[in-house]
Amino acid sequence: MHHLKQFFRLLLTSILFWPAAFCLFICIRFVGYGEEQSIYQVTNDLSFISGWLHFGLLLGVVIGIPYAIIEFLFEKNITKNLYLGLVILLKTIIYFLILMVSFLFLIRLIEIDLDRDLPNKISWWLLNDMFWLATVYFFICLFIFQFVKLTTEKFGKGVLLNSLFGKYRNPIEENRLFMFIDLQSSTSLAEKLGHYKYSQLIQDCFFDLNKVLRKYNAEIYQYVGDEAVISWSFNEGIKNNRCLDLYFHFIDLLHKRSKYYTKSYGTEPFFKAGVHGGKLMVAEVGMLKKELAYHGDVINTTARIQGQCNIHNQSCLISEDVLSVLQLNKKYTSSEIGDLLLKGKQETLKILAINKA
Repeated sequence: MHHLKQFFRLLLTSILFWPAAFCLFICIRFVGYGEEQSIYQVTNDLSFISGWLHFGLLLGVVIGIPYAIIEFLFEKNITKNLYLGLVILLKTIIYFLILMVSFLFLIRLIEIDLDRDLPNKISWWLLNDMFWLATVYFFICLFIFQFVKLTTEKFGKGVLLNSLFGKYRNPIEENRLFMFIDLQSSTSLAEKLGHYKYSQLIQDCFFDLNKVLRKYNAEIYQYVGDEAVISWSFNEGIKNNRCLDLYFHFIDLLHKRSKYYTKSYGTEPFFKAGVHGGKLMVAEVGMLKKELAYHGDVINTTARIQGQCNIHNQSCLISEDVLSVLQLNKKYTSSEIGDLLLKGKQETLKILAINKA
């Protein structure tokens, strides 16, 4: 069901973006046409322009639907097993073929609708200036689409625009929720598997983690070895207990794939989690490699809460500050661990364990 929602979200975005992009292409082309012929004639014949725009809408839909299908299939089943260069090459070939078929379909439609004779032989595309212009335009739009998508996935919604307008150039305060998850018995697993096999295990685990992130509107702040730092805006993270649902969904997914992990690595991986949130500073740091960094006690405290999981033999620990604003349903139970003096802090912090009912 979650994969289906992801697909329809991508499909909706695609059939909104590509028709708009090709309508813009037609408008730009007609401006050029008007300059070559008669701007007055073109701009005053609105029915003529709108007649061509509906072909742009149709072309966008015809291309947008297979685009969404291809991107979804590659992301879910193909990208993980192929080199990036090969993935780019395969996509380029597939999209080029889709463009050829779509343009041929459009040419036939224009011939019928406008009663025009257009080139439609087998080699029509070789010397067709409009086709090559549209192809270059398509790949420019594709680059823009993918750039925005990848940036959004890496930094979270809205961060790209905020960075473009310099929002994080100076540190600003935000209220955020964090979850640190860490692989249990990582040291012994690394010794048992060796660094190459162990690295593959971490890769597989985090690949499964990414499968559930979008469902809970979560962002990955950092991967540090066998640890992942997950983040939300505070209100997003506590909404509908997303911070807890994500963790237990991830654990359930690992358990469902236990046969694969046992066969591949001789073990079923398990992750422990610590959850905490509050106000901290966020700023853009670095020159050669820029990234957003969070500074404040919240980050350190969350890491130390997670570090208490082994000591108290618990899988998920949460601060009382966060638990007090959650509305636990019947799925979860909480048990008090106590007031702990975490390393580097002068005041104690009440921590509780969360388990499935």
